[in-house]
Amino acid sequence: MDYLANPHYAPQSVRIHPALGAAAARDASELLAQCFAHPPTRLVSLGETAARCGLAAVHFKDEGARLGLRSFKSLGGAYAVIRLVLQEASRQLGRPVSPGELPRPATGSLALPGPGQQDTPGDPAVARIAAQMHFACATDGNHGQSVAAGARLVGARAVIFVHATVSQERIDAIARFGAEMRVVPGSYDDAVAESARQAQLHGWTLLSDTSWPGYTEVPTWVMQGYTAMVHEILQQLPAPPTHVFLHAGVGGFAAAVANALHDGLQQAPRVVVVEPERAACLLASARAGQRVRIPDDGPTIMAMLECCEPSLLAWDILRPMASGFMAVTDADAIAAMRVLAHPVADAEVVVAGESGSAGLAGLLQACGDPAVRAALGLDGSSRVLCIGTESATDRGRYAAAVGVDTSVVEARVRAAAAAGR
Repeated sequence: MDYLANPHYAPQSVRIHPALGAAAARDASELLAQCFAHPPTRLVSLGETAARCGLAAVHFKDEGARLGLRSFKSLGGAYAVIRLVLQEASRQLGRPVSPGELPRPATGSLALPGPGQQDTPGDPAVARIAAQMHFACATDGNHGQSVAAGARLVGARAVIFVHATVSQERIDAIARFGAEMRVVPGSYDDAVAESARQAQLHGWTLLSDTSWPGYTEVPTWVMQGYTAMVHEILQQLPAPPTHVFLHAGVGGFAAAVANALHDGLQQAPRVVVVEPERAACLLASARAGQRVRIPDDGPTIMAMLECCEPSLLAWDILRPMASGFMAVTDADAIAAMRVLAHPVADAEVVVAGESGSAGLAGLLQACGDPAVRAALGLDGSSRVLCIGTESATDRGRYAAAVGVDTSVVEARVRAAAAAGR
């Protein structure tokens, strides 16, 4: 574990981004509710983990069944697709277009319709406009699936760029929504660059979840979708968190959640950003005092976090807001997955993937290091929030990591879906 107390931490100078605040979180949740059957995902109390770590409470927000896609990313990419279609349709039709004029999914979620099921068509004029739209993005898996699913629902096209080490299971999960898949040599960041180049060349709408100078509006909408989680969390928690451990790739998720929590709570929690040690670009940026791109140090099991350069918008938010940055190993992530997969006593099983367990991995490592524990003020009064951003998006890898048969994974995922989580 590598921990850095943020030298740029300046709570007195934190400025809440209005598009990612508590009001925006409520609005995002309401828009999603107009488009889908959108029940809150469960918040699990990890009592045994809290006791073992000497903490008052640990709560784990389980996003593994969000909108039928096994990932919180369904809140971001698909949400931005909806916003962009509504914006373009309103422009072309010369009137405000409402979410009720979009198709209604047969499943109530972004999952594909089953045999005999059909989506309910929306307004034909809006459908014609959506059919002319092409969305392009780069992904490690989850964001691309969300964009592809959102595009399928509204009748638009999606072109999704993946880098060479994205697993075939994750590629297939995106392609099943009708997206055109393009494999790019190199890293995730190379796929981001190629998606931007091709979008400009063909006149497609770039729908990236990372931002850079001159490109911030659409990533802000992606992040705004993520804040719907916070709207739920603030209603589910029995008491406000004192600490939140948020994992990061480019940092959009961590920044959106941290910003919304800061706006929605009277006393903001300490924010700890957790990254894979092989892709700790935010930690490196904090050390350098500016946003930097780090060398590609090879793949990590936390594939959804395998990013070498922070999002501009995320860095600007997290730079003064995060108390600390830390990097964890692949082994740390697997240990956290096993804590969730093999709970003691009558605790609930949580199926959380390699990347989705990284925040909890950071907490466990911090609690095991006396110096880091003291630096963060983790003690018997601490109430910690972690967010499990994905389920087993690659079931073979998950089964190997936690030591169970894939049939057991299938049964657990089906049980979570049946429970409406």
